[in-house]
Amino acid sequence: MPQHAPATDSAHAKAVSTVRAIAAQHADAVDLEARLPHETIDALRDSRLLGALIPQSLGGLGLSLTETCRVVEELARSCASASMVFAMHQIQVACLLWHQRTPEMEALLRRTADEQLLLASATTEKVVSGAVRTSACAIEPAGASFSLQKEASIISYARLADAILITARRGPEAPPTDQVLACITADRYRLDRRQVWDTIGFRGTESGGFLVQADGPNGAIFPDPFADISRRTMLPVSHVLWGHLWVGLAAEAVSRARALLRKQARSAPGSVPAAAPAVVDLVNRLQELRSLVYHAASDYQSAIESWQADPAAAGLVVDSLPFSIRMNGLKLAGSKAVVEIVTDAIEACGMPAYQASGPYSLGRLLRDAHGARVMINNHRLTGANAAWLLVSKDD
Repeated sequence: MPQHAPATDSAHAKAVSTVRAIAAQHADAVDLEARLPHETIDALRDSRLLGALIPQSLGGLGLSLTETCRVVEELARSCASASMVFAMHQIQVACLLWHQRTPEMEALLRRTADEQLLLASATTEKVVSGAVRTSACAIEPAGASFSLQKEASIISYARLADAILITARRGPEAPPTDQVLACITADRYRLDRRQVWDTIGFRGTESGGFLVQADGPNGAIFPDPFADISRRTMLPVSHVLWGHLWVGLAAEAVSRARALLRKQARSAPGSVPAAAPAVVDLVNRLQELRSLVYHAASDYQSAIESWQADPAAAGLVVDSLPFSIRMNGLKLAGSKAVVEIVTDAIEACGMPAYQASGPYSLGRLLRDAHGARVMINNHRLTGANAAWLLVSKDD
């Protein structure tokens, strides 16, 4: 199994440990009250981890993608909602970092690092049933600036966001798939809530629907078409970061199962608890999930390094259909595996895991794990892969 480089140096590792402890302290309340994990986000800001991916030359920590993935994984073991907020923020940072070519975007990156801004995204739209690669709203040009109005079906942690990356058609006459991405700061948009977030899992992301009315300078619109941003960055980074979140959830479930097994063994010295074989199987399946996710993260890290070294090169891995199919496959396989591992951990542990609270409770983890399949719905990704397989050569 490939091993990531250490997630951080010693100072950053200590910061991650501190943030994780704060997340654990408030995770149950965040879930019960369906509220944003304010305490954890404040701790992320204090540790400057919101700038994890941003290079030191722009004021950030300069961590690699794989190092940032490990932060997501560690945080997920304490609070999946807080980990999801952190992961989704880093997805937007990656889009800015690898596709920005205007002074406004570089300035936003610097502000994100300096001021520890929190970035959100509005890529789904009520009118088109949440299809990310289709927009009904459009950029309305106005000289050196633009405006837009979008009925966003989902914007996570919108009330806390300092900027939102929003998709729209390139212009009023553009077809639905001719999209651009714009980064708009909070002083340039207004949000009107349309839908309350009351789900069974990831309750702390507060991902409601909103009417967004926004404007901004033309330099806030990414030069690259959204199709390129989505294929090269947004979707694969999402799948890689989320994959580590699934690993974190599964690892915590297995850890609690092992802790209960040790307790049972201590209470009956010389005997092997009946659940021991099932827990051994869980450990093996966790290793398989880790291997799947870590391999994909390492390969994507190599792919983006090649792309950044020569952006104009033909035959880039990040532009290939097999790579897109693999990244979607990572999400499909990982989102199924995490549910199965947590579910089987409950069966192995019995009533202590089935309890709503207590040191071995897996209820919150199970509910969060089920969110893995519906965030970018698995049916949508399966359909995309099926279409791509019809035109992709066997590679």
